[in-house]
Amino acid sequence: MRNVFHWFDVRGRRVGSWAFILNRLTALALTFYLGLHLVVLNKLTQGAQAYDDFVTFAQLPLVKVGEVILITAVVLHGLNGLRLTLLAFGIGLRQQKILFVLSAIVTVLVTMLFTVRMFGE
Repeated sequence: MRNVFHWFDVRGRRVGSWAFILNRLTALALTFYLGLHLVVLNKLTQGAQAYDDFVTFAQLPLVKVGEVILITAVVLHGLNGLRLTLLAFGIGLRQQKILFVLSAIVTVLVTMLFTVRMFGE
């Protein structure tokens, strides 16, 4: 049981551990979103009114915040995946920390741009 709690202990974690944890968490979030997306697409089969009701629901601020979180997860997961692919081919092994920090910075910038465009309408 002690080993389970050790996984949640943030002390002594290195950048590679954080990258691994974030990659797994974003993968879980994106998998959940895929299921949710399929449910929403099913609204198309229930007629125009059901889909229009969903579009109205999607305009709520809480749903838009969820979309910002989705974009953050997609960008971070994608960039971290590219970083891992480079590392698998032996490229950037010594720059692993820099690559992860760069991925995080690009993720923050893309998320900020997306947020401004979404809420600026």
